[in-house]
Amino acid sequence: MSARPIRLLSVTLLALVALAACKGEKPAAPPKPAAVQAPAAPTRTRDQAIAELMALPELKTWSEQIEKRSHGAAHGAVIEDDPNPRVIDGKQYYQLSFVEDRKQDVHRRASFLVAHQGDEILVEDVDNDTVQSLSEWRRSIRNIELKSG
Repeated sequence: MSARPIRLLSVTLLALVALAACKGEKPAAPPKPAAVQAPAAPTRTRDQAIAELMALPELKTWSEQIEKRSHGAAHGAVIEDDPNPRVIDGKQYYQLSFVEDRKQDVHRRASFLVAHQGDEILVEDVDNDTVQSLSEWRRSIRNIELKSG
């Protein structure tokens, strides 16, 4: 037997083995993407929390009313009640209050909890030791305004 038929036989056998191996394999699945986590909500600074409260339409209106009623002697302001965050359901909040700042004293109008992360603002009912969402508080404020108007 010459080398040529043996080489041809060897090449044919290798091709058959390779073909058999390919038929038994499934195509490789595409790699799975790494677990995608939602980006963490940006952290809000204390100053940003105060600015966001002062931008609320209700607090702007109260500030204007205080200025007008006092002829500029009193002002509306947001102050920090406690530098330590309040934790509710594992979430940290700045403890802030809107006050009427008069020369002789300070009168609290409303207390707020502003989330360190996210856009949540809660309103504290200090008398009843409860909290409510900003939208719930707005509904109750409007109801009071309608009754007194």
